[in-house]
Amino acid sequence: MTWWQHVIPQHALSKLMFRFARLEKTWLKNKFTHWFVKSYGVNLSEAQRERVEEYTSFNDFFTRALKPNARPIASSAIICPVDGAVSQAGKISHATIFQAKNHYYTVSALLAEDHRSDQFDAGFFATIYLSPKDYHRIHMPYDGKLVSMDYIPGDLFSVNKTTAEGVDNLFARNERVVCYFQTQFGLCAFVLVGAIFVGSMQTVWAGQINPPYQQKIQHFDYTEQNIELKKGEELGRFNMGSTVIMLMPNQDNSLNLSAGQVVRMGESL
Repeated sequence: MTWWQHVIPQHALSKLMFRFARLEKTWLKNKFTHWFVKSYGVNLSEAQRERVEEYTSFNDFFTRALKPNARPIASSAIICPVDGAVSQAGKISHATIFQAKNHYYTVSALLAEDHRSDQFDAGFFATIYLSPKDYHRIHMPYDGKLVSMDYIPGDLFSVNKTTAEGVDNLFARNERVVCYFQTQFGLCAFVLVGAIFVGSMQTVWAGQINPPYQQKIQHFDYTEQNIELKKGEELGRFNMGSTVIMLMPNQDNSLNLSAGQVVRMGESL
């Protein structure tokens, strides 16, 4: 059932969560974080700071760094950018992406009619969902030079399996950040999708992008700044969890993924 998501104040609730997650009142932060760790089965033994008490706020815990070598980087040209589970993956057919049972959306809608949309009419895609327990930093899946970034305003529906099966054009209507990279495979698009309580995304080159929530698409050009990121380097993070979508420009580099597969950052794709 997804009807309630259509009537709740999605952005207002996300703003409240944003503020709550940054409270530094020690007893409240510790109590809530301990509850969260227990409820969702978070593995803190992988984190650089293993004790809840070492974090200054819930968001500090949520965006925690892992110990060195906790996620080995595979030698393949493309690696998994996040910890999570594959929602869907496969070929982009006739500029259309499979969302869930009986639900599809177009590349042009996802990229907000960007003039580069036609470069992904027949490529590959992978949609990976980050659950609350997962590591929430996002890493580069390949070597790439940053070309541009688009902030696209939208809704903040949940992005879990139930919602994906019940809300048309879910990923093309939620708030999102699209990063374009020039790579050895050609131009690739990497999409960070926001969700309810997850209305805050940031990148290593721009810092926090939202909030504030904007009403219009914002375009950032980086062609003259020579920002290059290597495979495995941090790209950004979700301040609370969500979904990433990878778009590859052709069908010569298929991704070795299947729906429902659990993945970890650094694994070969």
